[in-house]
Amino acid sequence: METTREKPIRNVAIVSSVRAGKTSLCEALLYVAGVIPSMGSVTHGTTVSDFEPEELRHRTSTSTSLLQFSWNQTAINLIDPPGARDLLGEPMAALRAVDGAVVVVDGSNSMKSELERLWLKIQELDLPCLVFVNGLDKDGASFESTLETCRQHFDVMSIPVTIPIYEGRRFVGVSDVSSEKIIRSCPTSPKNEQHSLDVDQQELCRDARSRLVETVAETDESLLERYISRSQLTQEELLDGLRRATHTRRFLPAYAGSAVQNVGVWSLLNAIVTLLPSPSERGVAHPWHGTHPGSGVPNNRQGREEEPFSGYVFKTLIDPFVGRLSYCRVVSGTVQADTTLWNSSRQVREKPGHFYTVLGKRHVTVDSVNVGDIVAIGKLKDTQTGDTLCQESAPICYAAIGFPKPIVPFAIEAQSKAEIDKVSLGLHKLVEEDPTLELTRNGETKEMVLSGMGQFHIDLALEKLQRKFGAAVTLHLPKVPYRETITLTSRAQGKYKKQTGGHGQYGDCWLEVAPLARGSGFAFDTRIVGGAIPRNFIPAVEKGVHEALHEGPLCSAPVVDVMVTVYDGSFHAVDSSEMSFKIAGAMAFKKAMETAHPVLLEPVMRVEIDSPSDTIGAVMGDLNARRGRIVSVNAMDHMERITVMVPLSELLRYATTLNAVTGGRASYAMEFDHYDEVPRELTDKIIERRKAERPITVTH
Repeated sequence: METTREKPIRNVAIVSSVRAGKTSLCEALLYVAGVIPSMGSVTHGTTVSDFEPEELRHRTSTSTSLLQFSWNQTAINLIDPPGARDLLGEPMAALRAVDGAVVVVDGSNSMKSELERLWLKIQELDLPCLVFVNGLDKDGASFESTLETCRQHFDVMSIPVTIPIYEGRRFVGVSDVSSEKIIRSCPTSPKNEQHSLDVDQQELCRDARSRLVETVAETDESLLERYISRSQLTQEELLDGLRRATHTRRFLPAYAGSAVQNVGVWSLLNAIVTLLPSPSERGVAHPWHGTHPGSGVPNNRQGREEEPFSGYVFKTLIDPFVGRLSYCRVVSGTVQADTTLWNSSRQVREKPGHFYTVLGKRHVTVDSVNVGDIVAIGKLKDTQTGDTLCQESAPICYAAIGFPKPIVPFAIEAQSKAEIDKVSLGLHKLVEEDPTLELTRNGETKEMVLSGMGQFHIDLALEKLQRKFGAAVTLHLPKVPYRETITLTSRAQGKYKKQTGGHGQYGDCWLEVAPLARGSGFAFDTRIVGGAIPRNFIPAVEKGVHEALHEGPLCSAPVVDVMVTVYDGSFHAVDSSEMSFKIAGAMAFKKAMETAHPVLLEPVMRVEIDSPSDTIGAVMGDLNARRGRIVSVNAMDHMERITVMVPLSELLRYATTLNAVTGGRASYAMEFDHYDEVPRELTDKIIERRKAERPITVTH
C-alpha cells in the first residue's frame, strides 16, 4: 500500500469537442512522460483512457477517465472527459474538480458548439487555460486561422508560445517562441531534439516572440516599465510574466502540435507544470466557497493542509462486479483510508473501502490522501456525484454541480414482466452514474420515461444497461398527458337499479356539471333539499364522480376544471346503498359530460432557447411552425435568449431539429407552464391517434 506523492500537484482537465484528438493527446502525454512504452490508438481501441466496451465500439470517449502520473517532479492528475455534445455533463463536472484546463482545438475544423458551451463553463469558473491546436499534420490545417477562430468564439486573446515548423508541406516540429529553439519529436520515441533555427525560421520566430513579449509586458505595470526601458524582457521575466498572466486569464497561451505524431506534446507537458496553478495557488486566488450545512453560514476553504479535511465528489462509477467508486477532489486537509467520513450533502456517515490512485482502468491502493489529491474511493453507499465529504466535527457543504437538464424523453418498456425489476434497478444505477439522465414514472400514462441529452446519450445508456445488468428494453416516444374539460353547463341523471332476489340495488341522482377556470381542478357541491338523497349517501356520489374523472369521453384522458353539483335524486329505504349511489354518480357524470361540449387540453411548456444571433430567424420560424407563442427575446453575449410557450406535443423531437437549424450551437431548457385548449382542427386527429395508438418500438 502506498501514500500519495509528496510532490507539487497539477489538477488539469483536457477538454475538446468530439474528434478533436483529445484522447490521442492524453495518450501522447503519457508516452512522453514515460508512463507507457508506446502510444495506443483510438481507432484500434488501445488507448489508456478509452477502455469501456462502448468506447471501443463507438471509437469515442463516453465516460470520464482519470490519468495520474509524474513529470518533472510534479504529480499530474489529468482528467479526460468525453467531448460529445450529448455528454456535456461529464466535462462540466470535471472542470469543477481541477485548477486548470487544456482546451484542444482541431486545426483543420471549424469551432464546434460543444466547445463553445464548455468555454462558457470555463469562464464561469474563471479557470486558467492553455489551448493546444491539434492535427497540424493534416492537409488544410492552419495554426493562425484556428487561433483567430478561438479569439472570435472565446472572446479572449490567444498568444502563440510555440509555432509550427514545416519542411515543405510536412509538419516536423514546433518552435518555442521564448527560447527560440526548434523542438523535433516523432511517434516512435518519447524523446525530443532541440535545434537552432535557420534564417527563415529565425524571422518567423522573432516576430512571434516580439508579440509574446509585448503582450506579457502589457499585463503587468512593472514588466511594462522594464520593457519600455530595455525594449526586451529576460527569459526569466518573460516566463514569470507568462505564468502570472495565465493564472489571471489575461490571455490564452497557445501551443501547436499533432498528438498522433507526438509533435508539440513535450512543450505542452512542460507548460502544464510551469504555467498552470497548483491547488494552493488556485485556493488562495479562488477559495472553495461552501456553507455550514446546518446554519447556511458561508464557510470557505483555501486548499491548505492544516485545514480540516473536505472533498468534492465529481464522478460516480457503478459496476455490478467491481462495485461503486466515487472520484473525489481533496479540497482541504488530509485523511486516512480507514477514517469514517461525513457526507454533509446527505447528512450521513460513510465508511469508505479502499482509496485508489487511477490510471485508466488500473487502480493502486493508497493509505492516505492530502490536499489537492484526486482519489477514487470505494464502497460509499449513499454518496452521489456533487456531494461533499468532510470531517463531522468541521462540516462544510460545497454547492452541487449545475448539470444541464435532460431534454430528450423516451418511454422504456422491459421486454418481459420478469425483467421489469432488473430494468428498473439498472436504470436507477445508471442515473446515479450520470446525473444528466433522468428516470421518471408517469402515473397517468403508466410509462417509465428515460430522459437524456440526445439520442446518442439514450442509446449509450441502454447499451450499458444491457452490458452491466443484462436487461433489454424497447423504446418509444412517451405519450402526451392530455386532459379533457367542458365548455358548457349540462345536467344529467344517473339511475342504477338492479333486482336479483333479496335486497336489490337502487341509486338515483341528478348532477349539474359546469366549467371552471383553467387550472382550478375539481370541485363538488350539494344542493339536495328535503332529503331527496340521504346525507350519508352524498359522499358515495362524490366518490363515483371522482372515479369517472379518470377517463373523459374524448380519448379517455383525465377530466379537469369542472364543478359538479348534486341537486336532486331519489332513494329506496331497503335497496339503496353507498355502492348504488357511487355507480349512479359515475353514470350521471359521464352522461352530463357528453352534452357539456367537452374539449381536449394539452400541456404547454415554457421554453428558454439560447441561440446564436445569426440563426435566430430560423429558430423563431421553426417555433412558429410548432404553434409557439413568443414571450420575449433578450440579447446576451453573442446569443439571443428566446422565451416561448410551446405545446409539449410539438417538442418531443425538438432537440434534433434545433441542432440541425443552428449547427448544434443552441441549447434549451423547458418546464411545464399550463394546460390550454387544443385547436379544433387538431382534436379529431389526436383522438383517432390515441384510440389506435401502438408504439413503434426499437429493441436494445
